[in-house]
Amino acid sequence: MLQLNQLVSTTKKRKRVGRGGDRGGMSGRGHDGQKCRPGAGSEITAVFEGGQMPLSRRLPHRGFNNKVFRTEYAIVNLDVLENHFNGNEEVTRDALIEKRILKKSAPCLVKVLGGGELKKKLTVHADAFSQGAVQAIEKAGGKALVTSKEISNGGKATEL
Repeated sequence: MLQLNQLVSTTKKRKRVGRGGDRGGMSGRGHDGQKCRPGAGSEITAVFEGGQMPLSRRLPHRGFNNKVFRTEYAIVNLDVLENHFNGNEEVTRDALIEKRILKKSAPCLVKVLGGGELKKKLTVHADAFSQGAVQAIEKAGGKALVTSKEISNGGKATEL
């Protein structure tokens, strides 16, 4: 016959910390304080200063950089151009998207940096160049043309 005093539990009993055992009364949590309390580990960050005014709020702040007006560039290095383009080709944003170097969703401005070597003669159309990239392109016999999105020249390429 089923009796209440003979029922077997279907769940495992939860281990309770600090109730004796081989780790003593503190159970490996040290002495009393904020960090020995349950749930306190996630609340205390590395910059927490014990309740006083944090350093980031004590120091004065100057200026503001609005991310809305920031110009973002899609970066392309010279070694990528060396690997994906043949000699005497024109490198434009559309050609970079076609060869899957850039994504269509990438920022609309392209900047060429001087990472790697360029040995092929290429005509590179970009919105910005580093000085090393311009020197390397011209050394290989190519041209570095800046395509400006401004209305003043109608988005035409100008030679550096």
